[in-house]
Amino acid sequence: MENIVKTLTINDIMKTIPHRYPILLVDRVAMLEGGDKAIGTKCVSANEPFFQGHFPGYPIMPGVLIVEAMAQTGCALFLAKPEMAGKLAFFMGIDDVKFRKPVIPGDVLELHVEVLRSGGRVGKARGEGKVNGNTVAEATFTFAIVDREKQ
Repeated sequence: MENIVKTLTINDIMKTIPHRYPILLVDRVAMLEGGDKAIGTKCVSANEPFFQGHFPGYPIMPGVLIVEAMAQTGCALFLAKPEMAGKLAFFMGIDDVKFRKPVIPGDVLELHVEVLRSGGRVGKARGEGKVNGNTVAEATFTFAIVDREKQ
């Protein structure tokens, strides 16, 4: 396993990506040696607002939110680089998505993300969600890098 070179806390993540409650879906990001891999952590709580309707009596984290958590981990990894200051990353495409097991309250969701291609204005990453070492979801996603608007 690669060494962790830096860990982003929730405050660091909020300085790097624009997401906020209720759509901020990653609590911590461990940046791995080499600069193109990270492991995000999402502590899944029964208090998450989506569990009210998904599903009453059998709460399951929506798959689309697992993919979003992977993407946020990838964004934090990519946008934490000094040369990316003032940039945002937007989804352009999601491919090869598979959901293997449900994610439920009490689970600690690990989001393993690797940047496959970056450069210019477009990047590509692969993500894998794991709970207790078991793969629960996977996807490949493409993102666009844009300048953050000045306010």
